[in-house]
Amino acid sequence: MKPDHYDPIAAALKEDIGDGDLTTDFFVPETLRATGRLIAREKAVVAGTGAAREVFRQVDPSMDIQISCRDGDEVAAGALMIEVRGMARSILKAERVALNFLQRLCGIATLTRQFVDAVGNDSAKILDTRKTTPGLRALEKAAVVAGGGVNHRFGLYDMVLVKDNHLAALGGLSSFADRIRQLRQERPNIRIEVEADDLEQVRAFVEVNGIDVILLDNMTPAQIREAVALRRNNIKFEASGGITLKNVKRVAATGVDYISIGALTNAARAIDIALEMTHVPG
Repeated sequence: MKPDHYDPIAAALKEDIGDGDLTTDFFVPETLRATGRLIAREKAVVAGTGAAREVFRQVDPSMDIQISCRDGDEVAAGALMIEVRGMARSILKAERVALNFLQRLCGIATLTRQFVDAVGNDSAKILDTRKTTPGLRALEKAAVVAGGGVNHRFGLYDMVLVKDNHLAALGGLSSFADRIRQLRQERPNIRIEVEADDLEQVRAFVEVNGIDVILLDNMTPAQIREAVALRRNNIKFEASGGITLKNVKRVAATGVDYISIGALTNAARAIDIALEMTHVPG
């Protein structure tokens, strides 16, 4: 089931604030107004400004929120990202959750941009995977796009990806082609991808009509190049497994169409961003 009604912002605020901010409510005067400025402390690619803004809005709809950069922009250390004006208590209650989203999503966008830049002039597109934080997939995949990457399937419901465990459950390749033909008849517009663990499987899959993409799992650049040379019927090839910033250029040079990288969303380092608050004389 698609999480159509799940609000990650509301869930994060409930988790953090609960039934009240004990420190802020006790120590900060109720009528004190302030300005909060979210500042990048290092070079980064921006993502998640909308999520951060929504955090402040849900805490206090009366806050004035000004976003100074767009998702996808590159900013230098010291850059102003967001400025909020309103009640000091509201800013402090929203601070940590807003920063958590912004730091996490900027980290994903920044890492994605590094992979995109490493590929350079090669035509391979950098894809994300389903290795996302539960409940945050939409935000994290949007951050990948902000970094210049491309979204793979969002979930199990929007395309077919036949992996080794599916083939094992099917009992091997004997009835595989029949299943593909049946699927094409029933769902003619669905995208179909299959995972190949070795070149023998690639040779078998390129003979099957109806496959859109063959995923080359944990193959070396030499093996990928050999697999791509077997291309027919406009089949696309995706490389996955063991891709790093050190080897992604070599993988892209094989002629593969896509490179999927789970690390974009499950290993990105949070960007250092701070909220600096000043009181507004009143």
